[in-house]
Amino acid sequence: MVGQSPLEPGESRAAVLLEPFVHQVGGHMSMLQYDETTVCKPLVSQELSFYESLPLAMRQFTPQYKGIVSVHLKRDSRGNLALLASPSLQAESCGRQESAGGDPSVAMRHRHRRAAGSDCTIRKWSHSQLTKSFRDSCPGKMLLRTDLQYCTDPLLEDENGNQPERKSHNPWGLHCHRQQLSRLSKHNENKLLQFLLLENVVSRYSYPCILDLKMGTRQHGDDASEEKKARHIRKCQQSTSASLGVRLCGMQVYQADTGHFLCKDKYFGRKLSAEGFRQTLRQFLCNGNQLRTELLEPIVLRLKALLSVIRKQSSYRFYSSSLLIIYDGQEHKESTAALGNHLHFPRTNCTPLQGAQHSRVDVRMIDFAHTTFKGSKGNHTTHDGPDQGYIFGLENLIRILQSLSEGK
Repeated sequence: MVGQSPLEPGESRAAVLLEPFVHQVGGHMSMLQYDETTVCKPLVSQELSFYESLPLAMRQFTPQYKGIVSVHLKRDSRGNLALLASPSLQAESCGRQESAGGDPSVAMRHRHRRAAGSDCTIRKWSHSQLTKSFRDSCPGKMLLRTDLQYCTDPLLEDENGNQPERKSHNPWGLHCHRQQLSRLSKHNENKLLQFLLLENVVSRYSYPCILDLKMGTRQHGDDASEEKKARHIRKCQQSTSASLGVRLCGMQVYQADTGHFLCKDKYFGRKLSAEGFRQTLRQFLCNGNQLRTELLEPIVLRLKALLSVIRKQSSYRFYSSSLLIIYDGQEHKESTAALGNHLHFPRTNCTPLQGAQHSRVDVRMIDFAHTTFKGSKGNHTTHDGPDQGYIFGLENLIRILQSLSEGK
């Protein structure tokens, strides 16, 4: 929960302190926690256009769009920077608002919607408070370290270029948050920025295990510069994006034998071969004691349902979007009872657990800043038919998961 402190002189309105989202495992733009069931991110007009015209069939596979909120910067006497959301302020009443994603044209078209029950008074960031907030915001808060200094960099590699397994929280969200604060610090404090309010799709999980997959064989948008286009093409060619239509962008998986999250980031994902990607999918389903084979069928069924929907979306191109696969690392009692109380297997040789009760899983598409479709705002290129690169990635993902369920 967000702590409270008295309002400072001149503060007449309750404001919501936006905190780093502790379960962000990928991406470069910081996701921030608005309340328990809502996150927010800087508004990009193309992503807003997607949510505003979202096909009905796709809504079960995307976060619920909850509206727009104004955000402003605030510094205390020590220079600590905070991001404060002003849910009760109307967009039409302020001429200084602009999109944090760089498009001011959308700022005056929308009123702010407000996530219920999220008012709080203002609290400042300091390093110790930031650390405590990060620790307390996670349901498994005993899992988290208090020394977050290393989070200013991507997950570190050893001298052989291998990324070690992290037995603590996932540092990626805080890494992105610090980068975002650095970018936003150049703005005037009186300028109001626009953020999207979205459903927190992992809020109902006690120990959310999250796989963030960059989907498709192409990642650059239609508006990308030649330099950016070349960079993204190179990344695709050098990773499983080209061969499989999907690559790992981030991961956290709860390890029951150690009581910590195992984390991997996008730099790890870019280096994976096709076989390495397959083994990482297996690792995502392994909790340190056994392979969670009871999850495979519901995940595959949901992926097949998504595939059916995507095949019907003519003109849509989901460039640079991600797909989240989510499940709870805390098993049902019915599942764990069959194991006994003290069975432990080596993490490198997880023993499959068969016949357990199906656990709740979820599959969601996220990040639509470069998604284009017929009629989208600012779109000058119209594509025919469904997104074949995305379909190629989904088909390979389903095939690999099915091979794991067959023990191949």
